[in-house]
Amino acid sequence: MDLKRWAHIVAVADRRSFIRAAEQVHLSQPALTRSIQAAEAELGLQLFDRGTQDVAATPAGEFIVARARQLLFDSRCLQRDVELYRSRGLGDTAFGVGPFPAATFLSPLLAAMRREFPGIRLRVEISNWQLLLKRLVEEDVEFFVADTRDLPADPGLQVRALRHEPGHFYVRAGHPLAARKSVTLPQVWTHGVLSVRLPADVRAAVSRLLGLASPDELSPALECDDVEILKKVTLSCDSVLAAPHAAVAREVEAGTLHALKVTGLPPLSAQMGVVTLRGRTPSPMAELIMGRLPMAPGRAARRRGA
Repeated sequence: MDLKRWAHIVAVADRRSFIRAAEQVHLSQPALTRSIQAAEAELGLQLFDRGTQDVAATPAGEFIVARARQLLFDSRCLQRDVELYRSRGLGDTAFGVGPFPAATFLSPLLAAMRREFPGIRLRVEISNWQLLLKRLVEEDVEFFVADTRDLPADPGLQVRALRHEPGHFYVRAGHPLAARKSVTLPQVWTHGVLSVRLPADVRAAVSRLLGLASPDELSPALECDDVEILKKVTLSCDSVLAAPHAAVAREVEAGTLHALKVTGLPPLSAQMGVVTLRGRTPSPMAELIMGRLPMAPGRAARRRGA
């Protein structure tokens, strides 16, 4: 059976409709129906139940679809490897970064790439890890860099740990809390905390210190994936910013932001990682960029969920 027919099977399973699947693979509905019927005849298995409103895979169909999906992925990887081998070049690349990497090492990294490789085209998507994971699975980006603590367990993902970045709470110069030697977390929270979406373990720790019954009750005053916006808001009011030191190092050095000492607060850090699809060979440019990221010492790549 050729790859196109395997792709037809996966499309019907994903779209749960012959009409929608036909649009996806650019065939008429009768042509797609004939293709699926031919596949079922060749395999000697019924792949889909057609009696319901939505087309649903049979148990045999689910078995076949999972393997067809892997076959198509391996085929794309092989084609990509052949093209990379043939070109012998660095190639263009696209990758994603979460809010904190975007606010710390992204700008100098991109500037270095432009100076050294002016002929290479790069595309960078800045977002939260949930959207970046979707882009990775869709093979729209080669890798992404983000806090990986809440990533789902998936053996198809490979994670290379980056250096942990310690985090603190910060206020503007002249803030009512800035002159205090130490403050409590409830005092911090009354001023309104600004942050990106907090990882689950951080939410749990903060919730316990605030005496909340559940992390679901924790409500920062402002959640935003743009750290630059969060910093500007913090500098303009009495809100408190939660962020890794690396994201605010310039402001702290300039004296415009001040780190608070919060009593009873355990050490907090951003735990970044580089996430790729296991089995997909990165382009030379993607490998070069990943090699310049601040990897954690002695930490090898690991299979997510292994």
